[in-house]
Amino acid sequence: MQTKGFWLTGLIVFLLLATVPGTSSGISSVSDTITLNSQSKLYEPFNFSHAKHVQLIQECSNCHHYTTGTLEKNPNCIRCHLNSSETKVVSCKGCHLPDPFSAAAIKEKDPKLYHNDRPSLKAAMHRNCIDCHEKMKGPTGCQDCHKRSKEGDAYYNSGEFAPKNKPAKGSHEGH
Repeated sequence: MQTKGFWLTGLIVFLLLATVPGTSSGISSVSDTITLNSQSKLYEPFNFSHAKHVQLIQECSNCHHYTTGTLEKNPNCIRCHLNSSETKVVSCKGCHLPDPFSAAAIKEKDPKLYHNDRPSLKAAMHRNCIDCHEKMKGPTGCQDCHKRSKEGDAYYNSGEFAPKNKPAKGSHEGH
């Protein structure tokens, strides 16, 4: 009789876990490491440890807002998304475009939709990541996550492109 009770308890736990967003869907099949920033010219792509962030945060909707089927609390969003379910694409690029002001993106915008003010992919990720990193005492400097590329060094006049033997500020030598 006791074995039957353990089996029944195990079945109930399994069924409960199957109903939790992210445990039975495609979300759990996400790679432990994801390469981000692959389109940037000024910074190198970097490996984002999805597994580490899942372990630290333990709540998918903290990063993947509006896509995991969690209940919405924002009064502006509730008007349409009161009972929204999980979306097909959970990643940032599912909603945020790399260049929302391109001619193609502007042509696709529906003026009747509330979401015309969505930030770009880069802005959304930086806003989400940096805000959380500040709260959790994580890295917040640009190069803490992104190694600058050679093009980035040239753009920012750093690395091998840094000015050599430049006179101190206020000095008029060489003018």
